[in-house]
Amino acid sequence: MLQETVYHLKTYQGHYGDKIGAKSLIKIDLARGCGFCFGVREAIKKAQKAANDYGDVQMLGDIVHNEHVVQDLAKKGIHVVENLDAVDSSRPLLLRAHGTEKAIVAAAAERNLFTIDATCPLVLDIHKEIKELEAERRTIFIIGDHDHDEVRGIQSQVDKATVLSSPKEAEAIPRLKKAGVVSQSTQAMENFTAIVAILAEKIHDLRVVNTICHPTRQNQTEIKRIAAENELVIVIGSQTSANSKRLREVAAAINPRSYQVENAAELQPQWFENVQSVGISAGASTPDSQIQELIARIRQIDEARLST
Repeated sequence: MLQETVYHLKTYQGHYGDKIGAKSLIKIDLARGCGFCFGVREAIKKAQKAANDYGDVQMLGDIVHNEHVVQDLAKKGIHVVENLDAVDSSRPLLLRAHGTEKAIVAAAAERNLFTIDATCPLVLDIHKEIKELEAERRTIFIIGDHDHDEVRGIQSQVDKATVLSSPKEAEAIPRLKKAGVVSQSTQAMENFTAIVAILAEKIHDLRVVNTICHPTRQNQTEIKRIAAENELVIVIGSQTSANSKRLREVAAAINPRSYQVENAAELQPQWFENVQSVGISAGASTPDSQIQELIARIRQIDEARLST
């Protein structure tokens, strides 16, 4: 298990000579809790169980934003379909971790499709919160990325909600009497706080529900720590993963030597020249196996560098 690996790595920081050869000098500092979050892990478990129970399973879009995971699931009979028209009604349809737009869920029910809901429970909580804001007759804002799967699902839960992705967009909002705010679960806390501060100056009665999930908050706290405490930072995660990109951006603001890779093969040996400590983090859709492969590749680069 990865958590056992994390403890082992932290226990032996700076002592890799005893483990992988006397010439290995790089200290590896793995961010606590990085990689698969609870919601992603549970969604994948549901997908795998469905494949075991029913054989072929369909997913309406990628279950998570990680090509490696999607390809691995395809080998087990879990395949992506682009829309409801492409769905085989004799097979189950998995609703992905990010959540699904309300109209699509309703259309699937009208077609009597057998659906398995793998939506993250924390995303479902956001759906509940935004409905409560609508019931209070508030103007609704969602702090999140335009056209992100999760954001579209949240937005669809109410008749009208405006997505704000930056403080600049918040500046354009007129003064209002009554409004409410929720957030995409993986938003950067700094962006959320900055947008809320601007809205608070414009809105008399502002109700803010901070729906950034705990795993995201922990990841953002840890990325700041490893960026400050290490010479080099590597974030492993898909380029389609918004939270992986955000981790690299947060790290780069503290440590310019911060890079994002999708897999271990993308590591560049020149990044490690004169480096004695590397901080590693991973997006919420990055499996444990990819993190372990990354660590193994860093060890190889280190040993090759020091043997020349």
